[in-house]
Amino acid sequence: MQADHPAVSVIGLGSMGSALAAAFLDRGHPTTVWNRSEHKAAPLAERGAHRAATPGEAVGASPLIVACVLDYAALRGVLDPVAASLAGRTLVNLTSGSPEQAREMAEWARSHGAHYLDGAIMTTPPGVGSPEMMFLYSGPREVFDAHRPALRSLGDALHLDTDPGLASLYDAALLGLMWSTMTGWLHGTALVGAEKTTATEFTPVAVRWLTAVAGFLTTYAPQVDAARYPGDDATVDIQIAAIDHLIHAAAARGIDNSLPELLKRTMERTSAAGHGSDSYASVIEALRDPAAR
Repeated sequence: MQADHPAVSVIGLGSMGSALAAAFLDRGHPTTVWNRSEHKAAPLAERGAHRAATPGEAVGASPLIVACVLDYAALRGVLDPVAASLAGRTLVNLTSGSPEQAREMAEWARSHGAHYLDGAIMTTPPGVGSPEMMFLYSGPREVFDAHRPALRSLGDALHLDTDPGLASLYDAALLGLMWSTMTGWLHGTALVGAEKTTATEFTPVAVRWLTAVAGFLTTYAPQVDAARYPGDDATVDIQIAAIDHLIHAAAARGIDNSLPELLKRTMERTSAAGHGSDSYASVIEALRDPAAR
């Protein structure tokens, strides 16, 4: 084993776990793999991975164990019987779950003498290995620093905080942002599509607009942190008037208006709470207190 390419074991070989193992192999890491369904390890074995017969063999093969399985219950089911062999090793858990589950898993790992990082994969399997794709990690900084060279084989490794639950929390928040953005784009695409504009024609303009909108986020972030929302751009009340045009245009073309109507109701609650003359960033007050009317 070369010091600059330490051995790695990957537990879980679904589409994502297989992509993780392949990325380690591509970058010269001796890679051991294990999966409950053994046939999933065959393509990786053909590429040079060592196929472990048991989870214990996989854990014992490497100082760094990367797990990506169905859920935290499945992970405990795999690791509980071999927990003693984790002592002195580092477990990087890339299984999706909640912040609370991540914190519980970190405590479980510590109780067995293992170092622990929880992570979130911000890409689909084809993006694994690209230096532009984010992998978020939380847990002890010294553990992250020790394994960062290996973790960079998977993508851009970002350490968020020592709290092991933060990567999962970011994951949920960023997925919410993705779904909101993509659904907004699809709603807009359906709207212009009613007038025979194709998605291919509309999308370059939409992407340019989203790039401009991203600038508002950096403007509004300090306002959110300070809870002060100077209405020196488009105020909430102006946005309420503007979204009525979207709702009317969509209704006239038979497009579902659930999303813009939800957004309008949230803006109206914000205005009713006294933020009608404030910037759109003040909508966070309504989101923080959904019971307020």
